[in-house]
Amino acid sequence: TLLNSGEVDFDTEWSSLARSLREIHTKNASSLSFEELYRNAYKLVLKKKGEPLYVKVKEFEQDWLAQEVRPRILDELPTNLLAAYSGAQLTVIEKREAGEKLLRSLKIAWEDHNLCMNMTTDVLMYMDRVYCSDNRKPSIFTASMGQFRDHLLRAPMPNRQPLTLAGLLYQVILDQIQMERDGDVVDTALLRSCAYMLEGLYENEDEQEYNKLYVTSFEPLFLAASEIHYRTQGESLVAKGDASHFCRSARQAATKEQDRCRSTLSTLTAPKIKAVVENELVKRNLPEMIALETTGVKNMIDNDRLLDLEMIYELSSWVDQKKDDLKKAVQKRIVEQGDDINSTAKDASDAQSTKPAKADPDKADEGSKPAPEKPINQQTAAAIKWVDDVLQLKDKYDYILKRAFQSDQGLQTGFTRSFSDFINGFERSSEYLSLFFDENMKKGIKGKTEAEVDVLLDKGITLLRYISDKDMFERYYKKHLSRRLLMKRSVSMDAERQMISKMKMEVGNTFTQRIEAMFRDMSVSEDLTSAYKKHIKALGDADSQRAELDVNVLTATMWPLEAMGPSQRDEDRKPACIFPSEIDRIRQSFEKFYLNKHSGRRLTWQGNMGTADLRAYFPEMKGNKKTRELNVSTYCMAILLLFNDLPPGKSLTYEEIQAQTNIPDNELMRNLQSVAVAPKTRILIKEPMSKDVKKDDKFYFNEKFTSPFQRIKVGVVASGNKVEDRDERQETEKRVDLERGQTIEAAIVRTMKQRKELKHQQLITEVIQQLSARFSPDINLLKKKIESLIEREYLERVGDIDRPAYRYMA
Repeated sequence: TLLNSGEVDFDTEWSSLARSLREIHTKNASSLSFEELYRNAYKLVLKKKGEPLYVKVKEFEQDWLAQEVRPRILDELPTNLLAAYSGAQLTVIEKREAGEKLLRSLKIAWEDHNLCMNMTTDVLMYMDRVYCSDNRKPSIFTASMGQFRDHLLRAPMPNRQPLTLAGLLYQVILDQIQMERDGDVVDTALLRSCAYMLEGLYENEDEQEYNKLYVTSFEPLFLAASEIHYRTQGESLVAKGDASHFCRSARQAATKEQDRCRSTLSTLTAPKIKAVVENELVKRNLPEMIALETTGVKNMIDNDRLLDLEMIYELSSWVDQKKDDLKKAVQKRIVEQGDDINSTAKDASDAQSTKPAKADPDKADEGSKPAPEKPINQQTAAAIKWVDDVLQLKDKYDYILKRAFQSDQGLQTGFTRSFSDFINGFERSSEYLSLFFDENMKKGIKGKTEAEVDVLLDKGITLLRYISDKDMFERYYKKHLSRRLLMKRSVSMDAERQMISKMKMEVGNTFTQRIEAMFRDMSVSEDLTSAYKKHIKALGDADSQRAELDVNVLTATMWPLEAMGPSQRDEDRKPACIFPSEIDRIRQSFEKFYLNKHSGRRLTWQGNMGTADLRAYFPEMKGNKKTRELNVSTYCMAILLLFNDLPPGKSLTYEEIQAQTNIPDNELMRNLQSVAVAPKTRILIKEPMSKDVKKDDKFYFNEKFTSPFQRIKVGVVASGNKVEDRDERQETEKRVDLERGQTIEAAIVRTMKQRKELKHQQLITEVIQQLSARFSPDINLLKKKIESLIEREYLERVGDIDRPAYRYMA
């Protein structure tokens, strides 16, 4: 056995082994006995000849690479390739073909070297396992890979120092990649083989990923060249000024680079080249592309180019997690479009406010025919159009957010802020939104399903969410709701209650308390009217001509009575309306009945808010039936009943009518217009005849009045469902400011009562936080209220002047 044999002759054994290694490298290994070669190598290692064997094998491989492989590659190297890198001009095809020859030579050399070293490793397996392991030497395979790196790739080229084959290889690969980027076809499989070779070589014996020759030598060059390429491409795309083309090019570049890493280079480079594309192509240029006036985000939004918006969102997400540039551009466009909507509505309102409002009683219900809907005035139409336009804009951006921006939460927050900004920048937003609900509750929901009504109300609630001065909206909503309830104009009470429920969910119970109280008053009034009728029946009143009374008893603090009543800013408050005696007797009867049930209360009759049904006799009416039923306002009833006591042909002047009824001037003129001017309801004759009612006019009963309808509704312009004029608006703001002052005081006292002592800034912050759900408190007003509470000894100052604080005084 080998264990009992004597010393071995190393030179003899090595000569034999060296011949066999040469046969392996020259691909003549078919006649070799690998088992015998293994035993010979095993014997040398066993006889402590491992070190000289290891050294000899390394020397053999070094000589083979330097004397056989390297000269062959240099001989095959195209001369025009070297010339090209010395400044000579080659066509793209010539440069590509020359480069491919070098790549092919190195690929063959690498594959041959790997194959031969795998076979050599099998022969020297025992040396690797024993000698290399014991002496902490790299395996012969690893050592030979280092020799391939040092003695083939990195060895200086003759007469061309410091150029090496490795440097030439890197440049050829970079050129081939650039050709592919420019649209040429290259041999990607050949490139992949050379990249694989670089991945199989390491900078030293530490075979870690970060030590790969691909990572340390080639990849930095590739990334640097890519930076230049994409910086140049970005500048070119910016110069074209087409944001859509830029987005497509950037996305295409990123996709191609990822594909190149998978199929041509290495997946190790994928995240790094992605960063290069993002930084050099996208991040440098995207803000400018977004801001382009003709093709940027503004144009994409205006023309509904969702695919382009989707691309620009994707690019933004690559380089900015918050997408600030995109968010600012979209927010700017929202505000611009919102301001356009506001300007259009303001122009329409200003144009109409210069025209006097006219009664249009001829459009009212007549007889048994289905009543044609009274057209809303143009100011109200402009108000509803404003809401519709805002809702359409909201729908547009909701769709963009969902389809193009992946429902991005950050963008949604920005959109909400922009909508809130332009909506609150329009001083009539609260009023217009309330009018929108008013018209829909009176007409808009007619014929709609429950689901459609629900969607409509939800859209309105969405806008309410944006309005900061919710107390202003509440005032208008109560004003319009009161008209609907008292005039019985609401299409559906279920929809009204559904609306209140939605508002309660959105803005809280405090907001809807008074509105819910209005509904309770209406319900209680029905029961009260029924109880009064039973009371009268129990008394046994024998007067068959007695008028029936339906009454609504309203809690003064819950109803916007000043908003529903006639505007008397320019005249002194006058005593209540003087009712005809037969009506006044019924009024007093009800008051007695009511006060017996509720002692200590006081009833104030609102003549401007009621209606009456009258039966009138017209001698010259066509047909057998000379009487007609008239549905008129309470004021109009008081006017017409005055003519019962006049002989035929006698008249009453305007001043006589006012003296006998005490109806305010503006209401008296409007009601006289409805019964003496409107052609279809001209129950009185006015002298002289004109469209306007003047104080020296005379009025006669029109005995020649005719109408084909049995029931005639005499319409009067309602003051509660039109857009306020400038003076009315100022009056509303004045009342709201007064209420806000009281609310601020209550919040200050409530806070101080709980906290006992607070610094000035803490008090301001807490009060603003409490009130922000209803309105945005004015800081100056808040400070004034603090001073007022100090004067009235609810609070006292503590601390120094520089750092004021307050203490609650019980």
